[in-house]
Amino acid sequence: MRGWWQELAGLVLPVDCAGCGALRVLVCADCRDALSGAGEGPVRPSPRPAGLPVVRAAAVYEGAVRSLLLAHKERGALPLAGVLGAALAAAVLAGGRGGAGGAGDVVLVPVPSARRQVRARGHDPARRIALAAAGRLRRAGVPARVAPVLGLRRAVADQAGLGARQRRENLTGALAVRRGGWRLTAGAARIVLVDDLITTGATLAEAARAVRAAGLVAGVAAGPGAVLRAAVVAAPADSFRRIERAPRH
Repeated sequence: MRGWWQELAGLVLPVDCAGCGALRVLVCADCRDALSGAGEGPVRPSPRPAGLPVVRAAAVYEGAVRSLLLAHKERGALPLAGVLGAALAAAVLAGGRGGAGGAGDVVLVPVPSARRQVRARGHDPARRIALAAAGRLRRAGVPARVAPVLGLRRAVADQAGLGARQRRENLTGALAVRRGGWRLTAGAARIVLVDDLITTGATLAEAARAVRAAGLVAGVAAGPGAVLRAAVVAAPADSFRRIERAPRH
């Protein structure tokens, strides 16, 4: 009920840009540009957690991008899911269309939030952004759907304030694919783990472990099953990695 009222209020009441404070606009042109995907690229935390798949991010987590993500996640600015979903879709598109031959659907698997967090926030941020991204991908001609197959199988501590090693220890073995999850991912050429943000990579690495353990993918690279990738809206600037190009002769 809380989420419904927040979304309705955001649509009908005057608001200021959640990114920079520009008056009477949900997201101003400059902040939209920051989430346009123009800065999209591969990211890799250092140290890189074992099992982390290839990750693409749409923007650097700073300034307006940081403000927009926090407004959506923590302050219930639910209409922002549209622009954040468009950014996520850009990162997904940059990762390629699919696995063997490119045939089949792109299936977005959102990283789940703990139930207590969903209750406190009134919504599940990653799932909401994933749904918006899937809609954007379909409008771009890419068959895409959301499969919320991951769930927490034990309680985990709040990740805020934890270092990389502590986050890995906190999350190891915490996620699992729900019973019958294979049905929701059937026919996928590419399974893309999605979240709003990557920091240490511990959450996406644990999500990847759970998906592989359930047999939904063949591995990190192409194989007899779906290809596994990950995409996020934003990442810290020092996580972006330049792609080395072979010298021309």
